[in-house]
Amino acid sequence: MSDIYTSNLHVEKAESSKLKDVNFSDLAFGATFTDHMFVCDYIDGEWQQPKIMPYGPMSMEPSARVFHYGQAVFEGMKAYKDDNGDVFLFRPEENFNRINKSCARLAMPEFPKEYFFEGLKALINLDKDWIQPGVGNSLYVRPFAIATEPIISAAPSENYRFMIICSPVSPYYKGKVKVVIAEHFSRSADGGVGYAKAAGNYAAQFYPTKLAQEKGFQQIIWTDSSTHTYLEEAGTMNVFFRINDTLITAPTSDRILDGVTRKSVIQIAKDNGVAIEVRPIKVQEIVDASNNGTLREIFGTGTAAVISEISAFEYRDKVYELEDLGLDSYAAKLKQHMLNIQHNLGEDKHNWRYPVK
Repeated sequence: MSDIYTSNLHVEKAESSKLKDVNFSDLAFGATFTDHMFVCDYIDGEWQQPKIMPYGPMSMEPSARVFHYGQAVFEGMKAYKDDNGDVFLFRPEENFNRINKSCARLAMPEFPKEYFFEGLKALINLDKDWIQPGVGNSLYVRPFAIATEPIISAAPSENYRFMIICSPVSPYYKGKVKVVIAEHFSRSADGGVGYAKAAGNYAAQFYPTKLAQEKGFQQIIWTDSSTHTYLEEAGTMNVFFRINDTLITAPTSDRILDGVTRKSVIQIAKDNGVAIEVRPIKVQEIVDASNNGTLREIFGTGTAAVISEISAFEYRDKVYELEDLGLDSYAAKLKQHMLNIQHNLGEDKHNWRYPVK
């Protein structure tokens, strides 16, 4: 192994690459990882020198507080490679700001911006051969932070570890999905941690999602915890509804994640003259629109899926089908616009592409 030092970063390179063993035509999402990972520990009230090292298992005590009290947050980002071999991230500062917002909500120390971007760029450059060119291909980048102090008293940890790992991916969802509108379960509540990317938010979704899958659906559209009458998110995605030619999505709040893809879709829609409303949406409004033929589309947005079209929803044991609009759908057009920006195939009027050099 060879060691490299920069002003802040210690890089320990892997002796050999696993790249030759990867079948890029048959990737399970998030199951294959690149040769290196970024690690930085928080000890004695300070972030220590960050380092990049070969990807692999790490040792932790069973009493580490993350295992007992759930102090864990994460982000989802992607790196893209264009046909010239240049590599880009998409709006990474949004992810940096949001993970620190999540850290603050879980009483975890915020991570320094200099360390984040220096480590992120160095890691991606080191493993850039893992990024396949072509629309739909990318490198999924997962920053996360966990509590590591080995004490099982119910209090915030004194020690933490911030890490970044990377996984080459192809499209997340293949085809459209069917969803159930939640009537009993909730994703989050007022005053809670719904706006944070806390690991526990996702664990709490698994059981009701499992019940939906047993009925033949892939995901859930969550409703508000107080009345279950307002629509909020779809599975792990923000959700949009098209009634006639207007797109509608719920406003962000304590309960709803401020998705990077969500806010990008809103801006792209506005740029292209699509009417858009950000307001509370009642379940009954969507049911009525389906019954009278004005509900044209439903789709989810998120880093992993980009845009995932919904073909049907169930509410109170009745299934409502949506017409297949094909390439004329807002979802298809907005997704293509987004992919063109991400893969350096179209105009980036808002300077969302972040070159990794």
